[in-house]
Amino acid sequence: MKTKLIAIVGLVALSMFAVAFVARPGRTQAQYTDGPVAPLVTAVRTATEQFKNADAATSAGYALLHGCVSGPQEGAMGIHLANGGLVGDGMLDPTRPEALLYEVRNGRHELLGVEYVVLAEAWHARNEAPPVLMGQLFNYVSSPNRFGLPPFYELHVWAWKANPRGTFADFNPNVTCEQFTLDSAPHDAHR
Repeated sequence: MKTKLIAIVGLVALSMFAVAFVARPGRTQAQYTDGPVAPLVTAVRTATEQFKNADAATSAGYALLHGCVSGPQEGAMGIHLANGGLVGDGMLDPTRPEALLYEVRNGRHELLGVEYVVLAEAWHARNEAPPVLMGQLFNYVSSPNRFGLPPFYELHVWAWKANPRGTFADFNPNVTCEQFTLDSAPHDAHR
């Protein structure tokens, strides 16, 4: 039992070190694109290449959720196009992200990355430990929250736009909601 506890504490410490290393501030664009790319980033790019056109995302069942999410001092997350069936299934698959993140720039929708989301109750019905996807530990969001959701776990992956706060940080200071309006949402996104 003591050996198992030591192993668990060691894994948690290693995970925290890995998250701190990847999410360290000050990463430059060159580091983001020229340095080693996390396997999850590669998986996201492969899985979402088809969604660089936001209309392809809406055709695949993604719809506007909460408009554009910003933080007054933290930048923004961007527009979330979410697939409700994936959010509610209690599972995680790197090739099927629950939400796609976009930014409106000059009337165009730029794919930024993804957000993996799993409701805590659904996750815990099948799993004892919090979710980890390809080595990345998820963040827990309690309820009530600004999204009106029950408690959930989430992980952002900035696969298409560099984030100086880290590839897996929630908010990106290089993203803005300034050009977003409901009229600028992707076609057919208001389901």
